[in-house]
Amino acid sequence: MVHLKDADRSAYLADLRAGADIDHCGTRLSRELLDELLSAIKDPTTNRPRLGRADFSHAQFDGDAEFSGVEFGGAVSFWSAKFTDDAAFAETQFGGNAWFNEAKFGGKSFFTRAEFSGHAIFHKVKFGGDAHFGTTKFNGSAGFMNTQFSGYAFFNGSNFERGGSIGPLVCNGQLQLAYATFGAAVTIEAATPSVLCLQTRWASTAALRLRNAAVDLSDAVMEYPVSIAARPRPFTSSDADIPEADLGNARVQVVSLQGVDAAHLVLSDVDLTGCRFAGTVHLDQLRLEGRCPLPTTPSGLRWRGPWPVRWTPRRTLAEEQHWRAAEGTAPDGWTPAAEGVDVLEPAALAPMYRQLRKAFEDGKNEPGAADFYYGEMEMRRHDHDATRTERALLVLYWALSGYGLRASRALGWLLASMLATVLVLMLWGLPRDDPKPTSTGTVTRHSITMKTDTPDPVNPDGPYRERLSTDRFEKSLRVVINSVVFRSSGQDLTTVGTYSEMTARLAEPVLLGMAVLAIRGRVKRS
Repeated sequence: MVHLKDADRSAYLADLRAGADIDHCGTRLSRELLDELLSAIKDPTTNRPRLGRADFSHAQFDGDAEFSGVEFGGAVSFWSAKFTDDAAFAETQFGGNAWFNEAKFGGKSFFTRAEFSGHAIFHKVKFGGDAHFGTTKFNGSAGFMNTQFSGYAFFNGSNFERGGSIGPLVCNGQLQLAYATFGAAVTIEAATPSVLCLQTRWASTAALRLRNAAVDLSDAVMEYPVSIAARPRPFTSSDADIPEADLGNARVQVVSLQGVDAAHLVLSDVDLTGCRFAGTVHLDQLRLEGRCPLPTTPSGLRWRGPWPVRWTPRRTLAEEQHWRAAEGTAPDGWTPAAEGVDVLEPAALAPMYRQLRKAFEDGKNEPGAADFYYGEMEMRRHDHDATRTERALLVLYWALSGYGLRASRALGWLLASMLATVLVLMLWGLPRDDPKPTSTGTVTRHSITMKTDTPDPVNPDGPYRERLSTDRFEKSLRVVINSVVFRSSGQDLTTVGTYSEMTARLAEPVLLGMAVLAIRGRVKRS
C-alpha cells in the first residue's frame, strides 16, 4: 500500500467493508496506513474494526502497530511478520486460529485481555521487549515452542482452557503466571531466572520442566498432581540447543510454598535452600525426589562470646535460619530473613519439621527423616511456652545423645562414665584385700557342725598412688565392662564400690542403647 498512489489507495480502502477478508502478505505498513486500513473496516454498530480472514505474513509494521479492539472473524496469520516498535493487540478478538510463527517484535507487545477462540501459535517468535498477555483467554491450544522473550513475559490472570505444551521457551526476565488458570493437562518448559506462580490454579495435571529458575508458588491451587523438575541440559529445537543468554546455571530453586496444598505436589532435583514452608497445607504429603538440598547449619568452629561453638551438621529449614539469625545470641553463619519476611518462633517451626519428617518416613526414607526429627526436638527445646520440666528433659536428651541421633555423643558419654567408674573403683570401691572365707566347727559326739563366714570388705587405705595399680585397674575394668551389659561381676566391693556399680549398671546400658539406636536410625531402610 505504501507504493500505491493516493487515488488508488483511497479506492481500495473505499471498497473495504466490515468483516472483509484481506491479504497483505509481505506488505509494508506504516502506523498511518494501518490506521487508515482499520478505519475502513470499522463496524458501525460496535465502532470496532472487524475482519474476516486476514493474512499479514511477512508484513513489516513501521512504528507502533495498533490492533487493539480489532475483531478477527476468521483465521489470521502474522507468520514472519516484523514489528519494528510496540505492537498492541489489547482486547483483540481472534475468532479463528492465530498464527504468529517466527514473528519478530522489536518493542513491547500487548495482548492484554485478548481472546483466542482457536489455536494461538507463537512458535519461534522473538519478543524484543516485555510481552503482556495479562487476563488473556486461550480457548484453544497455546503454543510457544522455541519462543524467546528478551524482557518479562506477563501471563497474569490468563486462562488456558486447552492442554498441551507451552515451550520450550526462553525468558530473560520473569515469567509471570500469577492468578493464571490452567483448565487441562499442560507441560510448561522454560529457561528463565524467575517464575511467579502466585495464586496460579491448576485444574488438571501439570508438569513444569525448568532451567535456571527461582519459582514462587505462594498460594497456588493444585487440584491434581503438579510436578516441578529441573532440566539439567538446555532445551533443544530441531536437534540444536535453544540459546540461553546470561541465565547462569541450570539450578532450579523453589523460594516459597506458603499457602500451597502440597498433597498433589512433587518436587524433583530442585534447590530448597531458600524455600519458605510456613503456611503449607498437608506438608506431610509433599514428595521430594532426586536431590533437593536444604540449608545446613553453619560449618566449622564459631564463637558465642568467649565460648567456642560447633553446630551439629544437619539440614534445616529457611525459617529456622531466619529465627537463629534474628535471635542475636546465636553465632554467625545463619541466613537472615529478607526484608518483609516474618520471622517465626520455635513453636511454629516444630510442626513444620514434624510434617516433613513424616513425609520422609512415608517415603521409606527414615535416615533422611532424622534431620527433621532433630530440628523438631531443637524447636521444642527452645520453645519458651513449654514447661520447665519438658525443656529440662529435652536439654538432657540433647546433651547425652543428640536426641538419640548422635552416636558419637552417646559413646563419648559412655566412655567418660566407664573411665569415671574405673577410677572410683580403684580409689575407693575395691577392698584393701579380697576377703577370705573363714570356717569354724563344733564337735558333738559323732557329729561336726561347720560354719563359714566371709568378712566384710575393708576399705582401702594408704596413699592414692598405691591404689592406682595394674591389678586394681584390671579388677575395676572387669566390673565396669560387666555393668555395661547389665551383669554383675561377682567382685567383692566396698560400700562405695557397690553403689558405684549399681549406678553404672543403670546408666551405662542406657548410653550404649542410645548409641545403637542412633546408628540404626542413620542406616535403617524400611
